Amino acid sequence: MKPTDEQTAAADAFHAGEHLALQAGAGTGKTTTLALLARTTPRRGRYLAYNRAIAQDATARFPRTVQCKTTHALAYAVVGHRYTRRLNAPRRPAWQTGQALGLTKAIRIGERDLSQRALSNALLRTVTRFCHTADETITPHHVPKLRGLEDKDLHRELATHIIPVARKAWTDLQNPDDGCVRFEHDHYLKIWALTQPKLDADYLLLDEAQDTDPVVEQIFLNQRHHAQLVMVGDSAQAIYQWRGAKDVIAGFNGTHLTLSQSFRFGPHLAEEANRWLHLADAPLRLTGTPAVPTEIGPVTNPDAVLCRTNVGAMAHVMTLMAAGCQVALTGGGDGLRALAQASRDLKEGRRTHHPELVLFPCWGDLQDYAAHDPAGRDLQPLVNLVDTHGTGAILAAVAQLVPEPHAQVTISTAHKAKGREWPRVLIADDFARPQDQQLGNQSGCTTSPGPIDDAEARLAYVAVTRTRQRLDLGGLTWIRDIPDTRDY
Repeated sequence: MKPTDEQTAAADAFHAGEHLALQAGAGTGKTTTLALLARTTPRRGRYLAYNRAIAQDATARFPRTVQCKTTHALAYAVVGHRYTRRLNAPRRPAWQTGQALGLTKAIRIGERDLSQRALSNALLRTVTRFCHTADETITPHHVPKLRGLEDKDLHRELATHIIPVARKAWTDLQNPDDGCVRFEHDHYLKIWALTQPKLDADYLLLDEAQDTDPVVEQIFLNQRHHAQLVMVGDSAQAIYQWRGAKDVIAGFNGTHLTLSQSFRFGPHLAEEANRWLHLADAPLRLTGTPAVPTEIGPVTNPDAVLCRTNVGAMAHVMTLMAAGCQVALTGGGDGLRALAQASRDLKEGRRTHHPELVLFPCWGDLQDYAAHDPAGRDLQPLVNLVDTHGTGAILAAVAQLVPEPHAQVTISTAHKAKGREWPRVLIADDFARPQDQQLGNQSGCTTSPGPIDDAEARLAYVAVTRTRQRLDLGGLTWIRDIPDTRDY
């Protein structure tokens, strides 16, 4: 394939030895461009992949002068192999780990009772959150906010109980031979990062830079004094901040270029994507490929239905199964199964240990929280789904899911659809229309969707750019009602 002018400009900057950040929109050939750069130099490079599957695919696409690995694989070769014995340890309930570390009693914070099991779960989540950061010690920032304890003072009180035990757990994890905390792959990555490692390479390539964990960012940026750094990503697809990820592109100290020519879809869909890029205040706009005749309109038999939430995805799964369809769910049904089982426990009068629902003593308490507490509104779809169908029907539907190759339709959240594409895509109706606001004019008052959150605009952008042939805007059709996007 002949390089585009943008790819040629990137190659020129790379050859000049500049640290380089590429803003690359959906379908613009991010990995292809990095491989193009690597093939034009005899220097030794390292490609840092997001997961093992991407690393394996990249190995086949890059020249032999480039080593394609995940950061976990690099860490394992240096540090992780010392912990093989602990990595193979059997699973252990969180409450047993907490008990071994000294968490033996329930506590009361505000009006909420926290069982020993709930505290143990929060303890292990604190250590996990610490491992994803560039921080050197565990602080209150790493303690997760629990439902019902969102108030700053209540969270601070929780942290005073959790932090000393979390630090004890981290000390336990330093022992390569034995310990009571189950050793995970993120643990040896963090241990390696704290040694300030130096990677043996002339240049480094970081893909999907908009969703980089701070711990990986730290490892990458620390190499700039001896290696050329090249990162590529799409700031408009930065949709994992809620999980601790960080868009490292905007603040990167280097030459900034763009890749805006999408090879996935045609001009009509590029125009639709640009509406959302405009709302997200993104730094680039896309150009479609005229030879790709992507259409926008109703889709009767979609290859994929993209939903805003896991609960919305489950609702579509059940509807399609009732119609006799073979359905796949991207990422599998483990998360939904756990929520349904937790809901069943609450409905049957038992406390649950699910981290989202752990502080609710019964189903009625959760119903009240979802209906009346602003912090619980995102749980209302779960409550509605359970109250409408029952936990038994939800669990039965999860058990009937089939692998994607055998499915007639794949259901996915927009988050899990990132990096994927399908011929025909339908956007589900759980992408909420912003609350309407009144607009005055000479002929009276009209309504228009209210302000749109940047994060929601980015998620919508990801959703609408997953198709190659035909897109049904479905639950995002309301964007056509926004004045400054009608003729974008």
